[in-house]
Amino acid sequence: MKKATIQISFDAEKLKAIQKYMQKKDISLQSELDDALQKLYEKHVPPAVREYIESDAGEAQAAAPRPPRPRPAAPAHTGADSSAQ
Repeated sequence: MKKATIQISFDAEKLKAIQKYMQKKDISLQSELDDALQKLYEKHVPPAVREYIESDAGEAQAAAPRPPRPRPAAPAHTGADSSAQ
């Protein structure tokens, strides 16, 4: 799925404090925010809509063209091989 960026305002001193104490516990603020947003999504978006969004995203990934695979290099021919025939 395509990602979107959200921006929120929060007290700078509180943000500094939460970052400091989360860092001590080796916890990522970004992952915690991602988890919280996922819980809000699951709480407020009806299951049928979530299912539709997820199936639509799966179809979009399946329809996306894949880059072509590189072809294996042909073996190099030397002049000695062609003169032996």
